[in-house]
Amino acid sequence: MLTTQGERGGASLDQRENHDIVDLFVIGGGINGCGIARDAVGRGLSVELAEMNDLASATSSASTKLFHGGLRYLEYWEIRLVREALIERETLLRAMPHISWPMRFVLPYHKDMRFEGDTPTSKVLSFVMPWMRGRRPAWLVRLGLFMYDNLGGRKILKGTTSINLSGTAEGAPLQDRFEKAYEYSDCWIEDSRLVALNARDAQDRGAKINVRTKVVSAEQVDGIWQITLEDKDTGAQRVVMARMLVNAGGPWVENVIRNAVRINSSEGVRLVRGSHIVTRKLYDHDKCYFFQGTDGRIIFTIPYENDFTLIGTTDAEHTDVATKPVCTPEEQDYLIEFASKYLKTPVSKDDIVWTYSGVRPLYDDGATSATAATRDYVLTLDQSAGAPILNVFGGKITTYRRLAESALEKITPFFSKDDKPWTAGVPLPGGDFPVDGVAALIAQLQAQYPFLDTAWATRLIKAYGKDAFEVLGEAKTAQDLGQSFGSNLTEFEVLWLVEKEFARRAEDIVWRRSKLGLRMTAQEIKLLDDWMAQALGVARQSETGEA
Repeated sequence: MLTTQGERGGASLDQRENHDIVDLFVIGGGINGCGIARDAVGRGLSVELAEMNDLASATSSASTKLFHGGLRYLEYWEIRLVREALIERETLLRAMPHISWPMRFVLPYHKDMRFEGDTPTSKVLSFVMPWMRGRRPAWLVRLGLFMYDNLGGRKILKGTTSINLSGTAEGAPLQDRFEKAYEYSDCWIEDSRLVALNARDAQDRGAKINVRTKVVSAEQVDGIWQITLEDKDTGAQRVVMARMLVNAGGPWVENVIRNAVRINSSEGVRLVRGSHIVTRKLYDHDKCYFFQGTDGRIIFTIPYENDFTLIGTTDAEHTDVATKPVCTPEEQDYLIEFASKYLKTPVSKDDIVWTYSGVRPLYDDGATSATAATRDYVLTLDQSAGAPILNVFGGKITTYRRLAESALEKITPFFSKDDKPWTAGVPLPGGDFPVDGVAALIAQLQAQYPFLDTAWATRLIKAYGKDAFEVLGEAKTAQDLGQSFGSNLTEFEVLWLVEKEFARRAEDIVWRRSKLGLRMTAQEIKLLDDWMAQALGVARQSETGEA
């Protein structure tokens, strides 16, 4: 019989008695909520978290999958944000070398590159160099990359180099008019796995993580928050009492303020939709491209899941949080046209195998455009209701750990705990091995489990790191791993994801804990969902994600 997360201490609504009071109740199971929960419980606070759907089911699984400083934010003079993110790249890389790794980015240069018109840098240069007519000079690109190399105290990642594209692997996919490029470093991150591992580590340290659990309301009584929760599978409700709330609702942060907590606040979010397309593999090497358009916007093309290419992102206003973000036909056309202006072989809609879209909940700073709105995070403390609530606005996935530390600076004065920041350098589950140790770990896994081919072993190590050995357990053959659901996804792995990583639906596994949905058939995904429903004892319709 499957051991569910509720039985292990993580998801059932009736497990904690109503009279218990936790120090901190976190609303939202994205990267900010899970990062704050992990940091707080590691400092000795009692913590509970509720996510109304799956972990990382919204913004945190719809990123461009990068730990990066934000090169283009330098033109907005957001130096502190960029510096903090650049420092964090290597801090995070050391803590999770299984789900994050260095990547090289090729930035082709041409004389027609232009600024986005409303950046501070473009306004200054238009004033002092009007003859440039908004064009971005090569010296400015190189200056930006010099700052990018040096603002964050880089030790692991390689610095910027200039390359001649003629006759090179990097130049082969590009149109012949591109002769020169700059190559710099950033890092890949498996975004939704990052969230799941933070949640798992928080639970291992004593936090309670509830998935598919909606916060119906929260009100303070005698200085204590009373939070009403509803299990979305059963409809059962219970009340949790907490000394402090953290509203990390992401796109729903304003909705929580207005409707769940019902406090007066003038602060709000600006919802900006970022869409991506995934195509067949467009080139053979493992480097990314940073393309700049004539409108000043940028997109990336990134090698993805071995056989595909990821292209994104867009910046479009999204007016209604209740409307699920999708990559519109217009956004698909925009990304296709943008990439095709650089590539020798134009991209077509027939090349697209998957699309996804997420909403960035940016702090509403009154910027004139979605692109210009700040990507920095804003934390506001409100005690007007009589009990404290911390509202989390904005943020980048790269700075989630620093955001959590900043949140704890505001949280800890309300408690007797005085523990110091601890998460820098502490590996996430499975990540306790050297940054350059992935190949050795893959070889070790294959030696212990000879039935694994290289692709299978690589996927397991890049998902679970050293925990891959626990996932496979005492298996001697592939058949020992139980039922196979397709694409080397086995019963043992599914059980691990349910028991350790809060998965409740096939969708959670094939589109968030992994990207096996790109390879599995609709029938295989339905079989998995039906199996999970039976194992968990939950009656439901199949959810198979979007393709």
